[in-house]
Amino acid sequence: MTDLRTFIAGLPKAELHVHHVGSASPRIVAELAARHEGDSPVPADANLLADYFVFRDFAHFIELYLSVVDLLRDQEDVWILTHEVARELARQQVRYAELTVTPYSHVRRGIPAPAFCEAIEDARKRAAADFGIELRWCFDIPGEAGLPAAEETLRICLDERPDGLVSFGLGGPEIGVPRPQFKPYFDQARAAGLRSVPHAGETTGPQTIWDALRELGAERIGHGISAAQDPQLLAYLAERQIPVEVCPTSNVRTRAVARIEEHPLPRLVEAGLLVTINSDDPPMFGTTLDDEYAVAARLLDAGPAQVADLARNAVTASFLDEAGKQRITAEIDAHLAATAPPI
Repeated sequence: MTDLRTFIAGLPKAELHVHHVGSASPRIVAELAARHEGDSPVPADANLLADYFVFRDFAHFIELYLSVVDLLRDQEDVWILTHEVARELARQQVRYAELTVTPYSHVRRGIPAPAFCEAIEDARKRAAADFGIELRWCFDIPGEAGLPAAEETLRICLDERPDGLVSFGLGGPEIGVPRPQFKPYFDQARAAGLRSVPHAGETTGPQTIWDALRELGAERIGHGISAAQDPQLLAYLAERQIPVEVCPTSNVRTRAVARIEEHPLPRLVEAGLLVTINSDDPPMFGTTLDDEYAVAARLLDAGPAQVADLARNAVTASFLDEAGKQRITAEIDAHLAATAPPI
């Protein structure tokens, strides 16, 4: 595994399921908490954050996640966070990332939508120059906030339309948040040219995935792990090569999966799905994208060639233009040829 970890560390990658605020490093979270000390439950000591981010269940995870969202009070906070997230992704050889961003959460806390979009766009451009990474945005609805959040998220998408915006999503808890109610908003977003990438089938069963496909026109499924429970759904996803964004450690930390050994990733791969590996909220879950590839390799008993296939899947499933896809795929091929032992 040591040699494989070295291979993974140098492997060019695309990251498709990673949350903007959820990617804040312990250092940045602690710095923001220190700026607002006495006005936040988040520890201002990076060493205490690992204990803070121990989740009883998914609802508790959402509660703590929002406590970090509360630390972003102005445009500068947003810029710093975005730039630092790009730095960490680039350090892991991520060439392209689609960050899930929840503008509603920041706008309702007092940051005007134009200022928020200006901050992430400026950080995106600076990151490309500083780190050689391309960032794109998925603006998502926080499902727990209901239809008012859907309406506001759609409005921000259509009115602000930052250059990096490529897709429209739906995050937050699945239990008690049925997907079909969001159909009118996804219809309008898709009509405006945005791609549909809702979360579905992480903490609920296969029906949530069917709803995302049939009602929301999903082109990729965030998580999607409960598809393993439904042979018909597996066949549907495999035949149409609708990608699933799998985040193994996240599923265990939020208690969606009891133990990593029970993760359905092998069943999804065996069924022929276009599986991508992602990190979700990496510092909060004590992981990195490199770690997630190592976990996937262990679950699949995979060597460098199959790990490289997973990296290619993410590029294929991305909304990057064809020239960009070919460029990163060529880098993956070259890395495999240069570092994998001969067969």
